[in-house]
Amino acid sequence: MNLLQAIIVGIVQGLTEFIPVSSSAHMILSERAMKLDQTLSPEAITAFNAVLQLGTLVAVMLYFLPDIVNITRGFILGNLARLRGQRHAESEDALRLGWLIILGSLPIGTVGLLAKKIIEGSLTKNLFVISISMVVWAILLDLAERFGSGRKAMTDLGAKDALIVGFGQIFALIPGSSRSGTTIASALFSGMKRDTAARFSFLLSIPAIAASGLLELKEAVHHLSALGSLNLVAGTVAAAIVGYASIAFLMNYLRQRSLDVFIIYRLVVGLAILVAVYRGIINP
Repeated sequence: MNLLQAIIVGIVQGLTEFIPVSSSAHMILSERAMKLDQTLSPEAITAFNAVLQLGTLVAVMLYFLPDIVNITRGFILGNLARLRGQRHAESEDALRLGWLIILGSLPIGTVGLLAKKIIEGSLTKNLFVISISMVVWAILLDLAERFGSGRKAMTDLGAKDALIVGFGQIFALIPGSSRSGTTIASALFSGMKRDTAARFSFLLSIPAIAASGLLELKEAVHHLSALGSLNLVAGTVAAAIVGYASIAFLMNYLRQRSLDVFIIYRLVVGLAILVAVYRGIINP
């Protein structure tokens, strides 16, 4: 791997981690296009992707830093007040949102640990599975756009909404689904506005991205020396910068427009990969 390749993969990771088009599909295709799968071991590629994922974690935490600080502060003050049999009025919204994020993170945390070996297996690299998943979730995103009420703001969310989005996040474990795609679709089905769906989706992604990235990094850390320190730093910085820009773009975009462009893109790319695999143009 050279420096340019590291930066390109970092850009792809940052761009597709938060846009609902499937980061796994684009990462695999970009790495194959640059023939990294022929020069690096699967373990080294996994280690590199884990480091890049931490770059996107930095991006989402920086973008939502005011929210994170407010939720953390309100969660602590609110719970301390409850323990004293009191209520801290200024912290009620933040306290509620903190518990909703915890509640919504339980499904993927539980399933992720139970299905760890399956998730780390060859299924995560299979382009046939990825292409089918891209098409299926394109259809589900379209249905969510059409039939979601689009009325709920952040202040309207409750435990039921958190669980719906949390269970939707489980499907992100299937390659090609897209974490933002499954959670935004689930949020829309629960009745959230588009920008509310995206904001709650991104806040809910922080524990999941942190846990999965650190877990993969811990198990693959001894492969990092083969990648080169400069490549790791450059790729991670690229992922963080592009990831931040992607979040800002999507949040602004969804305030005014639908998900139609992403739905069409998923369908076209998913079907193109499926045809290419079926005809033997690329190996699954």
